[in-house]
Amino acid sequence: MSVRAKKHLGQHFLTDETIAERIANTLSFNGYKHVLEIGPGMGVLTKYLLKKDITTHVIEIDTESVAYLKANYLNLANRVYEKDFLKYDLKDVFQEEPFAVIGNFPYNISTQIVFKTLEMREQIPEFSGMFQKEVAERICSKEGSKVYGILSVLTQAFYDAEYLFTVPPTVFNPPPKVDSGVLLLKRKENVNLNCDEKLFFRVVKTAFQQRRKTLRNSLKTFNLSDNLKANVIFDKRPEQLSVASFIELTQLIENDNN
Repeated sequence: MSVRAKKHLGQHFLTDETIAERIANTLSFNGYKHVLEIGPGMGVLTKYLLKKDITTHVIEIDTESVAYLKANYLNLANRVYEKDFLKYDLKDVFQEEPFAVIGNFPYNISTQIVFKTLEMREQIPEFSGMFQKEVAERICSKEGSKVYGILSVLTQAFYDAEYLFTVPPTVFNPPPKVDSGVLLLKRKENVNLNCDEKLFFRVVKTAFQQRRKTLRNSLKTFNLSDNLKANVIFDKRPEQLSVASFIELTQLIENDNN
């Protein structure tokens, strides 16, 4: 029995054992006792996680894959969750305990997986996985890059992001039309933005919605004082600002409104 890849779930099954093992080895497995794999399919990555000194859990929305995993990985059977990662409250499984996240992520929900990880960052010290190459590059890119954007800033505010290696389409069934990229996120220690976090997210998202404009124009909806708009930071476009500069910008806006 094997599982048919379903287009509507964005499934591309990895068939290369060497790459699966390489991905499993990207995590340090230090400082936590659990790892959650998202979208394990037929378990090509899962089998390498099960060899580690860690408790492996998998979350899979595809009924056929769930049946396959339960039949073929008996020691994992009671830790296979037939749920949607984006909607499921993981506190049901982990309570307050830390866990790492790993996976060969479906391209169509990969950015949403990162956003949910950011929401749960208190519990997720490490995250590694495979994305569409350009998405992985975007997450890891620095200011000044054409692909630097919302995802880059918000992720790197809380995690150190490293692009690890590129994976060709030929090692998947069915092969995707693009290259894939594997990245690693390690949570920064004791992150305190020293600004209102919701405002920080809003400033970053609003700035990049009109990325070709200067911040003076793209942030008009914040009703900034003329005095603040005279600050040279507002002459810049969003991709010119580092994460630290975005934090500083949020602090300026916060103080302007008080």
